[in-house]
Amino acid sequence: MPALELTPAQRREQRGLAHHIDPVVIVGQDGLTPAVLKEADAALRAHGLIKIRVVSEDRAAREALLAGLADELSAAPVQHIGKLLVLWRPRPAKTKPEREERLPGPRTVKLVKFSKSPTHRPTVKKVRVLGNERVTAGGSIKRAKPRRVSQKKKVPD
Repeated sequence: MPALELTPAQRREQRGLAHHIDPVVIVGQDGLTPAVLKEADAALRAHGLIKIRVVSEDRAAREALLAGLADELSAAPVQHIGKLLVLWRPRPAKTKPEREERLPGPRTVKLVKFSKSPTHRPTVKKVRVLGNERVTAGGSIKRAKPRRVSQKKKVPD
């Protein structure tokens, strides 16, 4: 998988975003192991922009590691500064299946009843309203009715 290419403006933007994040993957003495690749891939999937700390003293080895990681993970190398490597890959869009039979969940509603006397405080009562219930203007709870639809507007099934 080839590495992604960034324009200088995109690279500058990603460097600015990476400034405040901490390294999430550390490459130790064993180098680039399958476990390190797996963790870096998971971090890129979750965050999109990651920092990797390398404990190697050899600058050429770190540059080769950055290029190798970018190729293996199909990511874009953003920056190599000291022992920190920055990689970026666009995060995949999360797809969440919609459940059609899903109903609204319960919620807590505050009912405020004002006193007739201006010197008394209003009474506040917290009530739990289920998804198929509604609060009326008078403060009582009723079961929600299905909305009436005109026969003319109904779509034939």
